[in-house]
Amino acid sequence: MDINATLLGQAITFAILVWFTMRFVWPPLTRAMAERAKKIADGLAAAEKGRHDLELAENRVKAVLREGHQKAQEAVAYAQKRADEMVEEAKASARVEAERLIASAHDQIAQEIQQAREALQREVGRLALAGAEQVLLREVDAVAHKAFLDKLAARL
Repeated sequence: MDINATLLGQAITFAILVWFTMRFVWPPLTRAMAERAKKIADGLAAAEKGRHDLELAENRVKAVLREGHQKAQEAVAYAQKRADEMVEEAKASARVEAERLIASAHDQIAQEIQQAREALQREVGRLALAGAEQVLLREVDAVAHKAFLDKLAARL
């Protein structure tokens, strides 16, 4: 066998192998690689979209939290304001009630003072009448009269 014939046989075999590979093996491989590249690209695009959606969701969450925090602060401020108003209303009501009670107490005291004066006037009048009666019933004696008036003054 000649080396040229062997080399020519190997070249023809190699050419057939290249043709067979190009015709039957290469298209499915390129198709599989293209599909794989497409899947990878779709996966990367989905990951990028997911990352973008995550950022949007985080921004929405932050906005909702800010809004909720602001509403909570407003509610606390309103509650504090309302509590202060209620305290002031209670104080005003207590002042009015205290003034009413004080006025009532003053009226009652004035009434009791008036009643005590009237009772004292009646008692003084009764004692004066009793004293005058005693003076008139007794004989007019200066020493007895002086002792009686001292006794009457002590009773008053």
